[in-house]
Amino acid sequence: MRHSLVPTALRYADQVARSGSIQKAARELHVAASAINRQILALEEELGVPLFERMPRGMRLTASGDALITMARRWRQDETRMVAEVRRIQGIHQGHVSLVAMDSHATGVLPALVEALNAEHPLVSLSVELSTPDDAETALMTGKADLAAIFNLAPRRELLVLWKAQLPLGCVVAPGHALAGRKTVSFQEATAYPIALQSRAITIRRLLEAQFSWLFKDARGFVESNSLQLVKQLALGGQRLIFTSELDVAPELAAGALVFIPIRDQGAEPQDISVAVDATRPPGPVVKLVSQQLIAALQASLDQARQPRHSSTSV
Repeated sequence: MRHSLVPTALRYADQVARSGSIQKAARELHVAASAINRQILALEEELGVPLFERMPRGMRLTASGDALITMARRWRQDETRMVAEVRRIQGIHQGHVSLVAMDSHATGVLPALVEALNAEHPLVSLSVELSTPDDAETALMTGKADLAAIFNLAPRRELLVLWKAQLPLGCVVAPGHALAGRKTVSFQEATAYPIALQSRAITIRRLLEAQFSWLFKDARGFVESNSLQLVKQLALGGQRLIFTSELDVAPELAAGALVFIPIRDQGAEPQDISVAVDATRPPGPVVKLVSQQLIAALQASLDQARQPRHSSTSV
């Protein structure tokens, strides 16, 4: 700090006590000796007690002066700790973070994250890039991103996972769809209806092809796209269904615009969502702060999507 919060008179008196004389203190502080003497005299007059014994060869603290200087030195120590804490807080609450996330986060999680940061930490700036899981992983490992939210992240020594949640696979339809009242559904039952598929750029499609390749062998006039937003719009239209997780459609589930029906087939393994950083570059305070806000937004989105809603049910 450029200016101390400890009063000038106390700082001058402290230096006189350390130096043993006003002249030596003046040289240490680069202040006129007369100015130091005036401050000490004014302090003694205000307190009504002498703080120093004036000796032929210098100044010596009285008992009252010793008590005052002890207190002043504690204040200076407290001031040093306070300044360090202020600077630490400033470091946490300002800075820039580069985040890479999934397309599905654009309509629920990311707006919530941005609003929370703006309200609580307005000096933190954020750049967000929407990406595929493969590209998001690469961005982290090459230093292009500080933080990432990635679907189905494979364990890697180079990446540190800060948080992870399982996402059951489901069939998602509009409330008026014929399957909307089901408690569960099989892939065989689902394929009786028009389907909107995510493209092979999305890991869920590759997982489905690896475990249920028969789903894609027959031409049934399905539509596929690398845009989750388009796939969701097709499901919202009421005719087509999609295979995805609750997080992909969390805003629509929370609003009651879409319905999530768990897939009951054996082998329909859950997906997962991870928040990760580069393990070789420990995250700084601002990255940790944003990661905590991101995790909170993801969890809140899932909690809202999973709220029970009243509907008729059948097997």
